[in-house]
Amino acid sequence: EFPSGRQIIVVANDITFRAGSFGPREDAFFEAVTNLACERKLPLIYMAANSGARIGIADEVKSIFRVKWIDDSNPERGFDYVYLSEEDYGRISSSVIAHKTQLDSGEIRWVIDSVVGKEDGLGVENIHGSAAIASAYSRAYEETFTLTFVTGRTVGIGAYLARLGIRCIQREDQPIILTGYSALNKLLGREVYSSHMQLGGPKIMATNGIDHLTVPDDLAGVSHILRWLSYVPANIGGPLPITKPLDPIDRPVAYIPENTCDPRAAISGIDDSQGKWLGGMFDKDSFVETFEGWAKTVVTGRAKLGGIPVGVIAVETQTMMQLVPADPGQPDSHERSVPRAGQVWFPDSATKTAQAMMDFNREGLPLFILANWRGFSGGQRDLFEGILQAGSTIVENLRIYNQPAFVYIPKAAELRGGAWVVIDSKINPDRIECYAETTAKGNVLEPQGLIEIKFRSEELQECMGRLDPELINLKAQLQGAKHENGSLSDGESIQKSIEARKKQLLPLYTQIAIRFAELHD
Repeated sequence: EFPSGRQIIVVANDITFRAGSFGPREDAFFEAVTNLACERKLPLIYMAANSGARIGIADEVKSIFRVKWIDDSNPERGFDYVYLSEEDYGRISSSVIAHKTQLDSGEIRWVIDSVVGKEDGLGVENIHGSAAIASAYSRAYEETFTLTFVTGRTVGIGAYLARLGIRCIQREDQPIILTGYSALNKLLGREVYSSHMQLGGPKIMATNGIDHLTVPDDLAGVSHILRWLSYVPANIGGPLPITKPLDPIDRPVAYIPENTCDPRAAISGIDDSQGKWLGGMFDKDSFVETFEGWAKTVVTGRAKLGGIPVGVIAVETQTMMQLVPADPGQPDSHERSVPRAGQVWFPDSATKTAQAMMDFNREGLPLFILANWRGFSGGQRDLFEGILQAGSTIVENLRIYNQPAFVYIPKAAELRGGAWVVIDSKINPDRIECYAETTAKGNVLEPQGLIEIKFRSEELQECMGRLDPELINLKAQLQGAKHENGSLSDGESIQKSIEARKKQLLPLYTQIAIRFAELHD
């Protein structure tokens, strides 16, 4: 894409200096670098390996302070205050706020009220600086391209930066955490957690939407950074890096789904049982999937189409299992495996879809949605977990999409109800175009749901009475018996025959109703 090279900005923690912690000088430097990237619209790569905001202590006071015991001969009884001698106070008076007291013996002591320290960066100034870099990096995601590679542990503000820059690659053996496990154990009063990885390893971060990618080592991480940059303009907002495709654009899409559609095969092609490659909808070997471990019923990533970088969102048709880990901090918690039906938006998969749209829009990528959703999940738990909020975010992110967006309903796919609403061309008429393969289907409801509302049992029975010769004959007999004042037992016998016939016909006419409803798709 860039044979003569390109400019990027890289900022990294040095974990060999004060454990890579952020003090006021590091914060000022990080903020300046971030502002430079925004100003020049250059990609900003952050190599994270830190221990969060610096935790400081005034060593010059720590080494010389003294203690006033309640009983000098019996320290176990406790102490009154911490102080400095007159001589020590004279040397380090700028490091403390203290008041003077004089003993009966004439000894002068300086009782320490507050420790200031001679060095800048011992206390809240560190978290004051953390707020500044959090704001700057969050703004950088909106104004330029940000990517965080967690190459060593990243803690506290470091973890927030990994999220605020949104795009995140995590090394499999390095955690993203807010607090160390030993500090949490002290807080809980018992040994609950045994490692940082238990708290923020890829088993957590790759399944909750923090990680876009996970890698085994630094080389793989840097390779992924370079691959990602191949989809990103030299200057954000500039033209996309378009290359001459090795995969000719006039070749047919050879992959044709038989029963269910494999979304990855539809995107990038697949080898058939004889080893022959069946091409997908995008250039061969160009698809890079992100968020693979999170909300597996939706597939997202970047690909190329005729050498043009694009964003792709597709749908998994199989039922996927979501693993919810047990939390050792809650004794009654246990690991759960939750089935997630394909072709349905759940709170997590809808959020993933919205997040992918936001990322692609920021990167200036045309969007392809291979739509195959039956709708949104609407159970009590789904509503509690925010399915309405997530679905609304899809609308919002598509409404403000600034690049061409193509919604395609593939072969044998379907798009219904709310799932149709949130990606309809009316959401953003200037940007969205919708297409459908001839066998694709769409409607407000599925046929089974439609007949529950519009073709109920009474209407089915009316349909039987209109179409079934035997029922027509029985009804005529019943009417005749009533007119001729026949015996009550004859009328009851005919009525029983009618009910028996209706019961016999019900399964068949339910199928007819479903077929009739299908014809409305």
